[in-house]
Amino acid sequence: MDTTSTSEKAPPPAEPAAGAAPATATAPVKGKAVRPGDKIFRGLSRGSGITLLVIMAAIAGFLAYRASIAVSKDSVNFLTAFEWNPQGDPPAFGIGVLAFGTIVSSVIAMIIAVPIAVGIALFISHYAPRRIAAPLAYVIDLLAAVPSIIYGLWGALFLVPYLDGLTRWLDEFLGWTTVFDMTNPGSPARSIFTVGILLAIMILPIITNVTREVFLQAPKMYEEAALALGATRWETIRTSVLPFGRSGIISASMLGLGRALGETMAVATVLSPGFLFSLRILDPGSGTFAQNIAAKFNEADDFGRDALIASGLVLFVITLLVNGAARWIIARRKEYSGANA
Repeated sequence: MDTTSTSEKAPPPAEPAAGAAPATATAPVKGKAVRPGDKIFRGLSRGSGITLLVIMAAIAGFLAYRASIAVSKDSVNFLTAFEWNPQGDPPAFGIGVLAFGTIVSSVIAMIIAVPIAVGIALFISHYAPRRIAAPLAYVIDLLAAVPSIIYGLWGALFLVPYLDGLTRWLDEFLGWTTVFDMTNPGSPARSIFTVGILLAIMILPIITNVTREVFLQAPKMYEEAALALGATRWETIRTSVLPFGRSGIISASMLGLGRALGETMAVATVLSPGFLFSLRILDPGSGTFAQNIAAKFNEADDFGRDALIASGLVLFVITLLVNGAARWIIARRKEYSGANA
């Protein structure tokens, strides 16, 4: 006796045609209404981006307009001259010394701060015990919140006197390089070199915090695999952690460089203002953009303020170029991306 059901069996599902995308349960449906929350979030995100671009354009437009008024009446080459006398007849002002002082002090700060910050970040994230790493990270976070005027007062009252011995030693043993040669060894250490050290201390917490967070995000499986293959702790960090954190190190360094380029009060408190161009970084005389603006803005007339704004425009452009170069480096070198580590 046939025990099978008399009903017909359902035909098997048809196979998709060649080249057709397989149907999934999560496939989007045409004409599906977007939820109000998504519309609001997309509108807010787009509006925030547009607002930021408008603000940047407004700042650039204001600086360019006021700078054009001053530069059109300048009697010397604004980009290369070493004189600053907008009240003269005819007015003469240039940013040669200011650009030199700003760039050199920032480079000194980066040379000192970046290696130390990376070392501290590695110590906190991979070497220090938890009971030491947590308080140390908290202290570094507090250093990032200290106002710049406090750093300036500390630099003027403590750092400048105690750097006298170091500057004399550099002059004695490295003075033959001209860079560390002091014209007057008895003068206080209110120089670009001192400003560079102070800026390095100021940007150290910024670079350390960002770099530490990037190192903590390194895939643990890579580190465990390296250790399982017999690699030492340093070899594990060199092959697994540092390649993953390259983009973070570059981004953190650019954040620190941005603060170093635009720092005002600390530099104005420590540096002796001047417009003397010299390769001797231990001698007073060179100034920076921010320090010159802070020192001369209150006493300047309308035309003098336009000249200061023109120097601010140059600093604005330099900052944009530095950040653009960092983004270009990261985009050009795909291996800097943590996703490809």
